[in-house]
Amino acid sequence: MAEPGHPTPDHTPLALHPLVYLEDGDEVTIGRRDTESYAIFPPDGAALVRRLQDGATPAQAADWYEAEYGERADVADVVEALRELGFVRAEGEPEPVTGPVRWQRLGRAAFSPAAWTAYGLIVAWAAVSVIRDPGLLPTPDDLVFSHYYAVITLVLFVVAVPLIAVHEIFHALAGRRLGIRSRTRMSYRFYFLVVETSLDGLAGVERRKRYLPILAGMVADVLLIALAVITAGLAHGLTARVCAAVAFTTFIRLLWQFFLYLRTDVYVLITTVLGCVDLHTTAVRMLANRVNRLLGRTDRLTDESLWHPVDRRAARWYSWLLPIGYAVSLTTFLWGVGPVFLSMTAASLDRFGAGHHATWVQLLDAAVFLVLTFGQIAFALWLAARERLRGRRARLHHVIA
Repeated sequence: MAEPGHPTPDHTPLALHPLVYLEDGDEVTIGRRDTESYAIFPPDGAALVRRLQDGATPAQAADWYEAEYGERADVADVVEALRELGFVRAEGEPEPVTGPVRWQRLGRAAFSPAAWTAYGLIVAWAAVSVIRDPGLLPTPDDLVFSHYYAVITLVLFVVAVPLIAVHEIFHALAGRRLGIRSRTRMSYRFYFLVVETSLDGLAGVERRKRYLPILAGMVADVLLIALAVITAGLAHGLTARVCAAVAFTTFIRLLWQFFLYLRTDVYVLITTVLGCVDLHTTAVRMLANRVNRLLGRTDRLTDESLWHPVDRRAARWYSWLLPIGYAVSLTTFLWGVGPVFLSMTAASLDRFGAGHHATWVQLLDAAVFLVLTFGQIAFALWLAARERLRGRRARLHHVIA
């Protein structure tokens, strides 16, 4: 019970941080750019939040909502959700001071008309080089550019680090040109280590402006392949062979983006274009429902009415891509990396076999190759186990207004 002379919470205006509102069909995304905290509200819920931000008390906002929509809203739940999202400024908390996003000017230059012209010329030069000399077209055989397998592994690893960085930098610059900050972390995809750039701030910009930041990494990969092919055509000897290997490994990374079940850049593009919420999870559950119906296990069916309607519609065709995607991934591995990997692994193990008179240099090369190769696989498995453990501990909060 409130003390005399003190207003109750329902009659005290909320101090909200500056919020952005993005209308997209029948949903409105509301969030803070400084903390990149966003939530999706229905239009009437967003209108209620706007009312609170304009200075209305929760009681006044409830009265307004009832007069506007003909029913009483549970404003207390909305206020609690706003607090959990960090939208409500605590008593005495100062307004956040946000300066300009770093590298925004560089991001605009990297995707300016002049830059796109240069990118087009580079790709055209590479295409002409391949037409004139088909031997420049990257193939799996290009991976074995040395008799020393550890050298191959080390060189490709050392070169891959800056190339992956360029891929992520293009993502980040395409976002920063819009004033969006980014974060980078290491993860895994199926059987490969990857680096991911998080652009949560894209939720606060209109949909058509999200496409370039999503596809920017693939633009970088195409440019890197073109530059590697051009250099291989101009150089000779070991340099040309290394560039051919780099072109092929970059091509494989570009190909991964079309394995949609891995939630790659192309997957993100599709979900953005369609306006999906969690297409992957919905597709997995829909596929599980099909299998359970086929096996007559109706007690294990998931209630499809609980899924987001956009996800449910898209999952009808997207769910078929999951098993197809795994098959294509394994096929690509067996064609592009598997034979070379197995050949080098077998040859390395053979050097330690009885009757094989390997020099100490060959033995050292084999040992280093095996440690580096299987060490990466072990690291990927460790990351997978860690993320699975984190997923079990995580709690998903839904905002319903």
